Amino acid sequence: MSVELGQWGEETAVRYLQEKKYEILERNWRYSRAEVDIIARINGQLIFVEVKYRKNSYFGKPETFVDRRKQFLLAEVAAVYCEGQEYEGEIRFDIISITGSPDATHRIRHIENAFFPAF
Repeated sequence: MSVELGQWGEETAVRYLQEKKYEILERNWRYSRAEVDIIARINGQLIFVEVKYRKNSYFGKPETFVDRRKQFLLAEVAAVYCEGQEYEGEIRFDIISITGSPDATHRIRHIENAFFPAF
């Protein structure tokens, strides 16, 4: 997948969240070897969002590519971010799955509470 398509997927996810009244706090926030695509807030809760884009679901739905290793890395990033912000409230891990293409129809699936990282 090209960088441009990945960026389009993230832009599409940001617009989607903003339409749903989420406040976007960070994009591509990185710690060590891990990165979270979007950090947002709604109703006082921090949401760590992984965006997955695929042109089609021939090899599986985009969200199925968030494996245990990726979940662990996202949890690590979330812990560091919350510590740095001195945030002690609720957090959630969501996945935004996008299938299709920028110049044609595409489907967005927002999976709230997509996973609960286990250490």
